[in-house]
Amino acid sequence: MYRAHIFVQGIVQGVGFRPTVYRLANDLELKGYVRNLGNIVEIVVEGEKEIIRKFINDLKLKKPPISKISNIEVEWDEINHLSFTNFEIKGSSSEFKGRSVIPADVATCEACLSDMNNPKDRRYLYPFTACTDCGPRFTVIEEIPYDRERTSMKEFPLCEECQREYNNPSDRRYHAEATCCPVCGPKLSLYDDRPILVDDPLKEAAKILDEGYIVAMKGIGGTHLVCDATNEETVKMLRERLGRPYQPFACMSPDIETIKTFAIVSSAEERVLKSRRRPIVVLKKSDQYYLAPSVAPSLHNIGIMLPYSGIHHMLFKYAERPAYVMTSANKPGEPMIIRNKEILGRLKGIADYFLIHNRKIVNRCDDSVVRFRGDDMAFIRRSRGYTPEPYDLSNLSSDSNVIALGPEIDVTFAILNHGECYLSQYIGNTTKYDTTRFLEDALRHLMKITGIEEVDAVACDLHPRFFTTKLAEELSREYSARLFKVQHHHAHAAALAVDSGVDEFVCIAADGVGYGDDGTAWGGEILYCFDDQYKRLGSLAPQKMPGGDLCAIYPARMLFSILGSYYTLDYLEELFKDEYKQYFPHGEKEIQLVRRQLERDINVGITTSTGRILDSIATALHICSKRTYEGECAMKLESAAYKSSNYLDIPYRVDKYEGRYVLDTTDLLLKVMELKNAGEKIVDIAAAAQRSLSRGLAEIAVRVAEDVGTDIIGGSGGVFYNEAISLTVKDYVEDMGYRFIQHKNSCAGDGSVSLGQAVIATMRL
Repeated sequence: MYRAHIFVQGIVQGVGFRPTVYRLANDLELKGYVRNLGNIVEIVVEGEKEIIRKFINDLKLKKPPISKISNIEVEWDEINHLSFTNFEIKGSSSEFKGRSVIPADVATCEACLSDMNNPKDRRYLYPFTACTDCGPRFTVIEEIPYDRERTSMKEFPLCEECQREYNNPSDRRYHAEATCCPVCGPKLSLYDDRPILVDDPLKEAAKILDEGYIVAMKGIGGTHLVCDATNEETVKMLRERLGRPYQPFACMSPDIETIKTFAIVSSAEERVLKSRRRPIVVLKKSDQYYLAPSVAPSLHNIGIMLPYSGIHHMLFKYAERPAYVMTSANKPGEPMIIRNKEILGRLKGIADYFLIHNRKIVNRCDDSVVRFRGDDMAFIRRSRGYTPEPYDLSNLSSDSNVIALGPEIDVTFAILNHGECYLSQYIGNTTKYDTTRFLEDALRHLMKITGIEEVDAVACDLHPRFFTTKLAEELSREYSARLFKVQHHHAHAAALAVDSGVDEFVCIAADGVGYGDDGTAWGGEILYCFDDQYKRLGSLAPQKMPGGDLCAIYPARMLFSILGSYYTLDYLEELFKDEYKQYFPHGEKEIQLVRRQLERDINVGITTSTGRILDSIATALHICSKRTYEGECAMKLESAAYKSSNYLDIPYRVDKYEGRYVLDTTDLLLKVMELKNAGEKIVDIAAAAQRSLSRGLAEIAVRVAEDVGTDIIGGSGGVFYNEAISLTVKDYVEDMGYRFIQHKNSCAGDGSVSLGQAVIATMRL
C-alpha cells in the first residue's frame, strides 16, 4: 500500500477542481482528502500504487473545463495500513505553498443561462446566477485561498437551499464562491436623482434604453455607459457628455446572428466572440451596416462583444434593439468607476439613469479587446477573461521575484514569481492621478494574492520622467531590489520573443514613441535581439518635431517639418496658410511659430516614429488633422486605405545613416503630395503610402537579418495592429525566405511592455 502526497499547481482554485478530485478518488475507491493549501491544491490519497497513478492520470485528462494544471508534484510513501476510512474535502489552509493563482472571470455558462430562462427554476431571471464553471473570480477575490469568506460574496450569507448545493460535492455549485439566488444574493437597483421603485429594475432599464436614454450599468469588473447603438442622436449625446468626440465605442449584441446583420464575421472571429473569455472583437463593418455612424466614426471596423454576465443576458431578454453601446464609464485616461456612491455622483450629467447592484467590485477589470490580422489574432487590450492567468517563464527563472511597471499610457504591470509571470488587468494612462493610485493599489493586491513578500528586481521604462519610472525607483529602495531600466522597443521585442518562443531574431518595432538610448524619440526601429541585448541596426529617417509632443496631437506640425527638409520655408509657409491653416489651432500665427522653431532649432525634438509618419500622411491627405484618442490618425488612414480599389506604387528609398539602414520618409511624403496634386484618389494614395512604408521597413529588416545571420523576423508595436501593414510586412519577409513572427498571446502595443521588461530584468538578474 502507498500514500501519495500530491501538490497541484496552476488554475486550480475556484474552478470546481476539488469536487472533481473527490469524484475521481471515490470512483477508484481511494482514501484521503483534498484541500486548498494557500494558493495550490493539496491531495493526499492512499491505496494501490497503480490505482493512484491512474488517479493522477485521470486528473490530467478529466480536470474541469476552466482549470489549468501547470505542475503536479508527488511525494510517495510506502505504508502498512490505511490512515483514512474515506475520501473527503477538507477546509482550506492559509499556508502558502507553490505558485497557483485565481482564474480570470468567466462568461455565464449554458447551464446557468438555462436556469435563468427556466420559469420553474428558483433562479429564473436572476442576473447573478453562477456556478463553478462560470461567473466572477478575479474581480471578487480579496485574498487567498479562494474561499467565499475571502471574496466580496462574504456579505451575502447563503440561504438554506444554496448552502445545500454549496456543500454537495456532486453539485456543480459545490464551493462555487459566487453562487447565490434571489433570496440570498446581490440585488439590482435603478436610480435617476433618487431610487426608482420597480419590481424588475433590469426590465425597466431596457425600456429606458430603448426610449433613447443613457444608462450607467454596473457589471462584474466595472461600469458601462450604455445606450441604443442604432440611435445617432443618443450616441452623439453620449460623446458630448463624456468628452470623447471620435473615439470608437464598443457595442454588445445578443447573438452571432444579429452581429452578422451589420458586420463581417469570420469563423475564427466567431469562435473568439463565443468563447468563455468573451472579449471585444474588432470586426469589419458589412455593406449592410446600420448602426449609428457615430458609434465608430470614419472607421471601417467596429468593436463588438457578446453578453458575458447574467445582467447582459437578461437585458437582451427584455430589449428590442440589436445592439447597445457598452463603453467604460470613465473620463479618458482614468480608471473605471466602480463604487456605487461614485457612480451616482461622478456620472451625474453623463448618464440619465443608473442601474447598480450591491456587490463590491474588488478588482477593476476592463473588457479585453482583440483583432484579427488575416488568420492571426492579436490582443489590443488583455484584461477581463484573461487576467491574471500567467505566462510560463520557468525556462528563464525558477526562483526570482521581479516587478515590471510598463511604460506610461497603455500601462499594465507584471509580476514574475518563481517562473510564472502575471500581467495585470489594463491600468491605463499613468499621467492621470487616479490611474497612478489604481496602479499602486492593483500592484499591492496582486502581490498579495500571488504570495510575493520579497522582490529581487524592479524593471521600468528608460524614460526618466515617467511616473512608472519614479515608482520603480521607490519600490527598488523599499525592497532593496536591483533596478533595471529597459529601452521601450527592446521590451516590445522581448515580449514578442516570449510569445513566439525564440531567442534570437530581428524585430521591426514600430509605434508612436519610445525613449531611445540617445535621448531622442524612437518609434520606427529595426533591432537585432539576442540574449538580453539588442543592436539598433535600422530605423526610419530622423525627423524634427517642432513643439515636441504637440506634433502627436496636431500632426500638421510634423508634416511641415518633414517637407521643410526639401522645400524652402517660404514656400511651405504659403502652402500651409493656403491648404492646412485650419489644422493649426492658432492659424497663421502658429504656422509662423513652427517655421521659427525649425529655423532656430528651439523646442525641436528628434524622432524616428512610424506613428508620426502615418499621422503626417493622414494630414497631408486631409483624412485626419488632430488626435483626440491614441492612434486616431493612423486608424483613420487605415480605414481610408481599406476602401482603395486601384493599385498605386510609391517607390521607397533606403540609405545609410550613422552606420544603420534608414528609410527616407521625407521622400515618401513628397511622393504622397505629388500624387495628391496630380489628382489621384485619396484612398488609393493612402493604401500606396502604407504599402511603401511597410515594404521599406521589411526590406531593412531583411538586410539586417542577412547581415547578422538569423532567419527570423518579427513585428511589434502598435503599428502592427494595422492589418494592411502587418500583412504587407509578413508577405515581404516570407517571400524573401524568412520566418515572420507576430504577437498572438500578448499585445503588440504597450499592454505587454511590462512582460518584456520582466523578461529582460530576469535575464540580467
